Amino acid sequence: MFSPSGEQFEIAFEDQRAVVVEVGGGLRTYSVGDRDVLDGYGVGEIASSGRGQVLMPWPNRIAEGRYEFGDSELQLPIDEPVRNCAIHGLVRWVSWAAVERDEHRVVVAHRLQPQPGYPFALDLRIEYALSEQGLQVSTTATNLGEDSCPVGAGFHPYLLPAEARVDTAVLRLPARRLVETDESGVPVDSSAVDGTEFDFRGGRRVGATRLDHCFTDLEREADGRAWVTLGSPEVGTTLWLDEAFAYLVLYTGDDRPDVARRSIAVEPMTCPPHAFRIGDDVVVLDPGASLTAAWGLTRAGR
Repeated sequence: MFSPSGEQFEIAFEDQRAVVVEVGGGLRTYSVGDRDVLDGYGVGEIASSGRGQVLMPWPNRIAEGRYEFGDSELQLPIDEPVRNCAIHGLVRWVSWAAVERDEHRVVVAHRLQPQPGYPFALDLRIEYALSEQGLQVSTTATNLGEDSCPVGAGFHPYLLPAEARVDTAVLRLPARRLVETDESGVPVDSSAVDGTEFDFRGGRRVGATRLDHCFTDLEREADGRAWVTLGSPEVGTTLWLDEAFAYLVLYTGDDRPDVARRSIAVEPMTCPPHAFRIGDDVVVLDPGASLTAAWGLTRAGR
């Protein structure tokens, strides 16, 4: 059977199942027992609304696709014409190869070649591994070129609540600040979430709140991880992210019928939207240097 997402790399551990795909190297499904943890997509479907996709070498958007790096002015293809932006990197629709694989673990890799707008070479590797703790996704991006290059990373999982819609689900989001943007969506400042509808630090129902916002200044535990929970510790979904991911975008998909308010995209990102354009928190890799980052999903609670 032909699949728009290419070869399927299934891994399993006890009652957990996950499917990683060739096209984009992303996560098509993750389930625990008979419960779907992610709002995935079928083997015969394309990854609509960015579900489970890998966002590299930048996450989110770059206004007008233009940015400066060193002495160069660079122009990326505009692939979100409605906003006149370059969106979510360059690897969502390319083939990745499974370079290591066993029953509970797979490593997929892609070599990003220099191209117009991003004249740099990267070796990209992502390990998806299941264990008693759940699913861990570990990423490495290595600069293969002779010059320094800018890099950002992000992922686009949609978390399913136990309920049919997210409105009645309890969201705990450990973010102290909201990234403020101008009319074009370019960050201009940040503000404290205290007293606003975007303060979910204590955990509360999503209600009618529409989310398509970037958050930062995350509360972390001693090991550097931040935790996001949707639902409850017993039957909900919990996502963690390490210190490499300083930003989270949350999106209730209100403008997309395939996901609208039945799940929430919780997107770990190493840099904010339009980062290449504004220069905030972009990782600059020297030749031979690597960016590493990890996030994961727990089986239930913590």
